[in-house]
Amino acid sequence: MKIAIGSDHRGHEQRQRLTEILKSGDHKAIDCGYFGQDSADYPDIAVELCRRVVAGEVDRGILVCGTGIGMSIAANKVDGIRAALVCSVDNARLASAHNRANVICLAGNNFDPDFYRDAVNAWLEAEFEGGRHARRLDKVAAIPSCGSE
Repeated sequence: MKIAIGSDHRGHEQRQRLTEILKSGDHKAIDCGYFGQDSADYPDIAVELCRRVVAGEVDRGILVCGTGIGMSIAANKVDGIRAALVCSVDNARLASAHNRANVICLAGNNFDPDFYRDAVNAWLEAEFEGGRHARRLDKVAAIPSCGSE
């Protein structure tokens, strides 16, 4: 599987570790940056990675920022993306099994390499259960954008 990985400045080290985790599982990691030394704007990285997922250039994506929250919010603005903020291994498994998340977002703060490994593997190994979960995802997809013009 080809997995894109992106982070802002707060997730640089974690992005490198995620690349190692993916390679150890025979996946191809596509590094979407951030490659600079200064502060980076997480929405830019999220949109770039998500466009690759939607275009089919990669199978899934992983985003890292300080809390994972900003990346999650930005990623879910891209049509065709179902991004889940993952804070536990069980969340990671359910993100695939129930929500068919094609992007997961992780916190760079309080980095735990064992958690990253276990969460990523749980997300990649879980299969979508369909059934009531598919019905619910169809309802989510049918929600119109609501905003002021």
